[in-house]
Amino acid sequence: MTDVTIRRALLSVSDKEGLAALGSTLADAGVELVSTGGTAKALRDCGLEVRDVSDLTGFPEMMDGRVKTLHPMVHGGLLAVRDDPEHAAAMDAHDIGAIDLVVVNLYPFEATVARGADRDEIIENIDIGGPSMVRSAAKNHRYVTIVTDPADYDELIAELGAHDGATTLDFRKRLAAKAFGATAAYDSMISQWFAFADQQQQFPDLLAVNGRRVTELRYGENPHQKAALYMPVGPHGSGIAQASQLQGKELSYNNYADADAALELVAEFAGQDPAVVIVKHANPCGVAQRPTLLEAWREALACDDVSAFGGIVAVNTVLDGPTAEAICEIFTEVVVAPDADDDAKAAFAKKKNLRLLLASDLPDPRRGGLAIKPITGGLLVQTRDNGAITEADLTVVTQRQPTAQELKDCLFAWTVARHVKSNAIVYARDGATAGIGAGQMNRRDSSRIAAMKSAEAAQKFGWDQPRTVGSAVASDAFFPFADGLLAAAEAGATAVIQPGGSIRDEDVIKAADEAGLAMVFTGMRHFRH
Repeated sequence: MTDVTIRRALLSVSDKEGLAALGSTLADAGVELVSTGGTAKALRDCGLEVRDVSDLTGFPEMMDGRVKTLHPMVHGGLLAVRDDPEHAAAMDAHDIGAIDLVVVNLYPFEATVARGADRDEIIENIDIGGPSMVRSAAKNHRYVTIVTDPADYDELIAELGAHDGATTLDFRKRLAAKAFGATAAYDSMISQWFAFADQQQQFPDLLAVNGRRVTELRYGENPHQKAALYMPVGPHGSGIAQASQLQGKELSYNNYADADAALELVAEFAGQDPAVVIVKHANPCGVAQRPTLLEAWREALACDDVSAFGGIVAVNTVLDGPTAEAICEIFTEVVVAPDADDDAKAAFAKKKNLRLLLASDLPDPRRGGLAIKPITGGLLVQTRDNGAITEADLTVVTQRQPTAQELKDCLFAWTVARHVKSNAIVYARDGATAGIGAGQMNRRDSSRIAAMKSAEAAQKFGWDQPRTVGSAVASDAFFPFADGLLAAAEAGATAVIQPGGSIRDEDVIKAADEAGLAMVFTGMRHFRH
């Protein structure tokens, strides 16, 4: 048995979008419509003849609608194997009619939580009968068509039209798979709400993870890999996945990853002076704050204009025309901004392949949540690294006290360092990065690489000296030996910010004193693997 003619349909939907057109099409095809509560009323308001589920079951809806479809007359009609003699005999004996089509979408649990409803209302919006019907129909997809998404109504109508009022097995199998995905995601939302919001569990015994596919991507990190973008099902904040793309070709897997890194860092400067972040391969290669966005762009680019080629740019304020024109002077893959004025849009329009993403609200860098990393045979789960320090959290450990400007540079460098792959070293001076060393296997090499980039920039731009001279240097973790710190001193750094906590802290402090450095400990580490 492959094609199944639709003779009876059961419709019970919270989302009434497209219901009238679907109901009319089914009725015109001679399909008997069975429905519940508000759905039945909506269909009757369209002038359609509808049979109440209570007529089918012989029981009225009861307990404030909690019990209406949980009945053998419904689930027998859904689960019966039509060509099984025993099932057919049971249907005849109990006068159970077959149900060929189920159209169900579930109580709006997600929307109820999102609007801040109280606990009792949230509990009432946990659908029981709906998922039961969906699962019954999907399990018996050999005979029953299940539709859970109004976006599939047009395809259902086309399917019926193409097959004389019937659906094909391939169509039913595909919608059954989607239906089980819908109930799984729905249950995972409920599970997450109970665990995190209601019970304040940090790591529940069973972790339910869900996502709704937004789009398939051209490929993954490499052309031989497949990739897709998913968005969480359930309440979630804004981020790169929610940004609107104004122009440019399709974003790749790497574009999304790098744009996310850029947005996360620039969000650290939300509500502050204009800031520009340039990211390449998930690492910042230039960050600056200035009174104008154009100045910030120039200072960020000066840190490492070689790595900036083909990079991602993120800004913390409305993108203006002059800054957009300057960005267009080099090859840039993606630009992310809260918004862009008309002049900026016009400038970017000349670069048809450049992707412009408008993120509207910047994400909260202090937000909670879990970070999940797959490993072979399992998942590593941790809370997000949303820790932050202020000047009041710093402990001066050297003989020399840092100046006010050095403290300011230390905090700026520290903000950037927490977004750099370990081992991370960041030099900063006057609100701009002077050199960034990322992803090295030891801290000394990161210090030297960052200093080398600064020296190259000085030579290229004709500066009197590298900008690491007189800078503050941040290390994402403690210096296990004095060599990394001494490399920073050789580059001209005068102040150091680091977590502290090494068994050789005293040796490192002594080396800092001998070099005339001011050094502060944060007591907080920011590894980023």
